[in-house]
Amino acid sequence: MSFKNIKCAVLGCGLLFTSSGNLMAQATGYGEKVAATALKIWGDSLNINNTSELASRRGKGAHWTYERGVLTNGFEALWYKTGDPKYYETIRTAMEVHFDKEGNFNAFKIEDYNLDNILTGRALITLYKVTGNKKYLRAIEYIKQQLSEQPKTKEGGYWHKLRYPYQMWMDGLYMAEGFSTELAALKGDKKYFDEVVNQFVLMEKNARDPKTGLLYHGYDESRQEQWANKETGLSQHFWSRAVGWYVMGIVDALDYIPRDYEKRQVLIDILTRTLDAIIKVQDDKTGTWWNLLNLPNYKENYLESSGTTMFVYAMAKGVRNGYLNESYLIPAKKGYKGLVDKFISKDAEGNYHFEGTVSVSGLGGKPYRDGSFEYYMSEKVVQDDPKGLGAFIKTAVEMDIIETTQLGKGKNVVLDYYFNNEFKKDAFGNNTQWHYTWDEKDNNGFSLLGSVFTKHGVDTLTLKTAPTAENLKNADIYIIVDPDGLKDNKNPNYITEASAQAIYDWVNNGGVLVLMTNDSANCDLQHTNILANRFGINFSNQGRNFVKGNDYATGAVAIKKNEIFKNTKKIYVKEISIIEAKKPAKALVKADNGDVVIATAKVGKGSVFAIGDPWLYNEYTDGRKIPAEYQNFEAANELVKWVIKKSAVKK
Repeated sequence: MSFKNIKCAVLGCGLLFTSSGNLMAQATGYGEKVAATALKIWGDSLNINNTSELASRRGKGAHWTYERGVLTNGFEALWYKTGDPKYYETIRTAMEVHFDKEGNFNAFKIEDYNLDNILTGRALITLYKVTGNKKYLRAIEYIKQQLSEQPKTKEGGYWHKLRYPYQMWMDGLYMAEGFSTELAALKGDKKYFDEVVNQFVLMEKNARDPKTGLLYHGYDESRQEQWANKETGLSQHFWSRAVGWYVMGIVDALDYIPRDYEKRQVLIDILTRTLDAIIKVQDDKTGTWWNLLNLPNYKENYLESSGTTMFVYAMAKGVRNGYLNESYLIPAKKGYKGLVDKFISKDAEGNYHFEGTVSVSGLGGKPYRDGSFEYYMSEKVVQDDPKGLGAFIKTAVEMDIIETTQLGKGKNVVLDYYFNNEFKKDAFGNNTQWHYTWDEKDNNGFSLLGSVFTKHGVDTLTLKTAPTAENLKNADIYIIVDPDGLKDNKNPNYITEASAQAIYDWVNNGGVLVLMTNDSANCDLQHTNILANRFGINFSNQGRNFVKGNDYATGAVAIKKNEIFKNTKKIYVKEISIIEAKKPAKALVKADNGDVVIATAKVGKGSVFAIGDPWLYNEYTDGRKIPAEYQNFEAANELVKWVIKKSAVKK
């Protein structure tokens, strides 16, 4: 079946397909375009059951499904890319329908032991990290209970579902392991990482074809299923989306596995082997992949969009995060161009659609799916399938990021965890560092700022000891935020003359220092000025912008176009220390009455940026609180670009 025929059968011929040249000319933003269509189709709760195709299978109401999990993953990626709160709100609204008035989670029954039910729990982890609401944590623990009890093969692999005994499907690795690794990182419990790695290892061990390197869709340890080879237990074919789930699952799991974890490289090696096999069967003409990967000459076989988008995602993200070398961008870019050319359509009303996704493919069940070629060809190919569309959003974000990472590639931004060194007990009893850290997604964190650096190719690191020439030598950008006083820490690490000298020498050598303090009541300005004064900057005890309640106008700062902020016109800065600047420092942004809000300094080969508030933390960049007229997220992007360009450390 050709895609042309599929297209007319699914869409009708009334849709307008724009030319491939016009589509590719709009190099970025396809994630946002397709997400807008998703919201029109399914609404702000992502009720995917309001389409006739899915409603016929699942009935009415917003069911807890893995399709919605893929969509919420995509919306989270868009939120962090754009800072637009509508994407976060979509995630929140989609999850709220699964809680009653008392906050009880009522989405599904553990007793089904269905791995498909795990994936959407990642959205709950996000909501818990952002809000700290315990009802989300209770729901997360409920989902984790299922994994703890999930039946396993004799080797220790999760059954895909209770009704599919002794069977491992490729799909299940994406459904379960991203949730497992993110929860393990949240809890600080590394024993779960061993379980995650073991699942991927067992799947490859049993499903990998030694001749092609591709992985079969499913494996039956018992050899009892009709679809299973009686000698190997394997299904008959290499289904593209199954392999797509697998490689997408690896790169998402790696997000949360620590760099020093000894088995981390095992996953990277599996990813590399699998992608190498996938690249060999890429369609040379279109850059996309066949529904059954190694059968391009079979007349009924067709090029399929969801598997293609997952392969592109795994390659692009793998390169960005350093798991893969840059050569993988060649097939990734070719595949993405193929996706846009072949599978993105635009209708007469201006809506963008994702085409060519097979609605489902499984093994066994009722009616029985025998895993034959004829079976895979019999499943419908549809427009705007939620799992395909959600995966495409994730992929589009990654490909947009690829366009921006070259600016800061190879550079490191180091966030101080020594002078700002506050700890508290988390919900799991761990003594956890908090307040302006990369990992925090709540109001106090710098996770969104970290994502801006990542988007521009910069690696985000931390420094937990006093700065020295040795531990700063690999830093290009060094950020010190809100150094502790006695109010924050009974034993604060004050900035000393020795630390100030080490930082000064590093700046002189080409480093870029970013100082973000606070007002005098909430920050140790006395010792911070030991460092700041070396650059002609003094954080005064005089404050301004003391906002009461939601009187946001009090925190407004107008910005005239300057060397850093070329598009940002207004920011929100609350409870600020007014800066006194003298050479080599100069005022960059002033309030209406002349108070210096932001200052910069050029010292040797390096530069300094200073502001008397930690103004780029999540509360004032993620769009959930302050009105949209305040452009803190835009300012973060412009500042990051400036510090990257200014950094010139000799290493």
